[in-house]
Amino acid sequence: MSKPRHLGVTPPVDASKSSEGEEALANDLLSILKSEGQFESEDERKNREVVLGKIDKLVKEFVYRASLKHKLPESLAGACGGKIFTFGSYRLGVHGAGADIDTLCVVPSHVTREDFFDIMTGMLKERNEVTEITAVPDAYVPVIKMQFSGVDIDLTVAVLQQPTIPEDLELFDNNLLRTMDKVCVRSLNGSRVTDEILRLVPNIATFRLALRCIKLWAKRRAIYSNSVGFFGGVAWAMVVARICQLYPNKCASTIVTRFFHVLSRWRWPTPVLLKEIENGPAHFQVWNPRLNVSDRSHRMPIITPAYPSMCATHNVSQSTKQVIEMEVKRGLIIVDKVMQHETTWRDLFEQDEFFRRYKFYLQVNVSSTDGDVQHGLHGFLESRVRQYVTRLETTGQFVLIHPYIKSFDHDFSCKSEEEAQRIRAGFLPIQQETPALVPDEASTKTPTPSVHETDQGNKEESKNSNGKAEGDESNSSSDTGKIYTSAFYLGLLLTERDRSPAGKRRMDLSLPTQDFIRLVKESSVWDNENMSISIRFLRQEQLPDEVFGGMSRERLHYSSSSKKRSKNKAAKKIDEASSTDNPIKKKRTDDTAAPSTSGILVSTAPKQNSGEQDGQNLTTQSSADKDNNNGIVTGSDATKSDEQPTSIPAPVPPPIRSGGIRLKLLGST
Repeated sequence: MSKPRHLGVTPPVDASKSSEGEEALANDLLSILKSEGQFESEDERKNREVVLGKIDKLVKEFVYRASLKHKLPESLAGACGGKIFTFGSYRLGVHGAGADIDTLCVVPSHVTREDFFDIMTGMLKERNEVTEITAVPDAYVPVIKMQFSGVDIDLTVAVLQQPTIPEDLELFDNNLLRTMDKVCVRSLNGSRVTDEILRLVPNIATFRLALRCIKLWAKRRAIYSNSVGFFGGVAWAMVVARICQLYPNKCASTIVTRFFHVLSRWRWPTPVLLKEIENGPAHFQVWNPRLNVSDRSHRMPIITPAYPSMCATHNVSQSTKQVIEMEVKRGLIIVDKVMQHETTWRDLFEQDEFFRRYKFYLQVNVSSTDGDVQHGLHGFLESRVRQYVTRLETTGQFVLIHPYIKSFDHDFSCKSEEEAQRIRAGFLPIQQETPALVPDEASTKTPTPSVHETDQGNKEESKNSNGKAEGDESNSSSDTGKIYTSAFYLGLLLTERDRSPAGKRRMDLSLPTQDFIRLVKESSVWDNENMSISIRFLRQEQLPDEVFGGMSRERLHYSSSSKKRSKNKAAKKIDEASSTDNPIKKKRTDDTAAPSTSGILVSTAPKQNSGEQDGQNLTTQSSADKDNNNGIVTGSDATKSDEQPTSIPAPVPPPIRSGGIRLKLLGST
């Protein structure tokens, strides 16, 4: 008797159908997704089809021109062909309004990748409907990014080892890979993986609706970005596809619920597989942690189903893994309530409150003097931020380093060279100023304060920050030019303090920071004359208003009732001190910028008696102490041991319950 056939590496967990109530919840989910703009309009659909048609013609014209360049007769050059394939969310059928289209350009063997980035890029720049074009030939998967008639396009290329490209070409045959190089295989893999996913799900309509839900959830919760270190679109698609295999006859609402149940219990690093890993005719390396040392470091492996199988989540760090797991647990609580009719699907899609979670942040700024150049620089740095996270994790000073998936981009018209210098160094006019952790020595050509000069002239620097953001009109009567900036943020959760009597520890970020800046500057993308990078340490209250999007700036750790109790205890403490004529130190309220730093020193006050624990000024430092230590206090409002965490909709890292925290920025010595 033959074995029953099933999709996936294991039989289904439950092959029964969904109940009427679950079907009704699936209809509710569909309605909410439509109201959230997760489906494109008819006009958008037609525009995308027109754009793809134009790109297909351009690809054939490109192959013709490249063939002539390589001395082929005109008759043969016109017959060489060329074809495009879509992949990603568009090919899966889960794209929404404004989504990009991942497009693969397949060309014959005599056309090179250099031809693609030379001839094809030039052809695209000649067209009026193409804007924001950026070629990234050195990327892991080389790509041309652009907007074509308002549609974002990521265009990649693969060279097949055959003289012509027929119109009926299909890419599922593994023999196509026999003589291809690794870069072309990676480019081809996107289309092959997408087609294989669709082949391996039992019900495509259910899969698509469930995936639309998970994609919206991941984007709203800021965990949708492969480049930063979370799951990308393909990874989320493969996890949803695996749930569909385990519950082949369930509706979308049940698939979404099972998604959170299964993922919250998954024993990483056990890989997520849609089918058994296969060996192909070509000798390409496939994912195998038993043989490949690098594969053993993958924390949440999700393996692509097409040969050669690869890990789609190799960028996940220890910190981003923790964030994903926290969000999955939050989602599990909500979907269980949805299934019990205690809440609605909209609660699942609440916007993440990243900028209210943490007390400390790092801001990574890159700037340039050209808008098109900045567009490419932005993408380059976005793909490198995760390496900074990894370097910071090795210091052992953080419980969590949480990268935000979006950047904040601006262009400034500078009134003077002095203002241009300050923007290059990371002092953006839109926010309160604090100095860079590691100043960019090559950010300006004219003299700027050194690390020591900045430390000594801290008060003067603070005074200047009170001026106009555009600079004094007396400095210049005309603009010196525009500077384009992109700011990326990392949320920091510090490790618990040393409980020794001294209560001090050194937290030096200079080495990983300098190492990261050196990594960025050694890239072929970097132009030292026109680009700058700076990294700054910020308290939560120093973040610019734009990052909150009109929401409250209040941090999420404690409930209002806990804060009221703290305020009452603080008032009682002040009254008691006043009655005994004891002097009370004032809490810092000034916004003086901290000096430039080669490291961070965290000093923690040891717990003593209950009265000291309730005090509000344990971290205040006198001006004399500030001068002697060459720094200022940038952290206060210590966590009190009698306060209780509040229940909030967003997962928040646990507060550090260890008395007052004194955090100084040290000058270089």
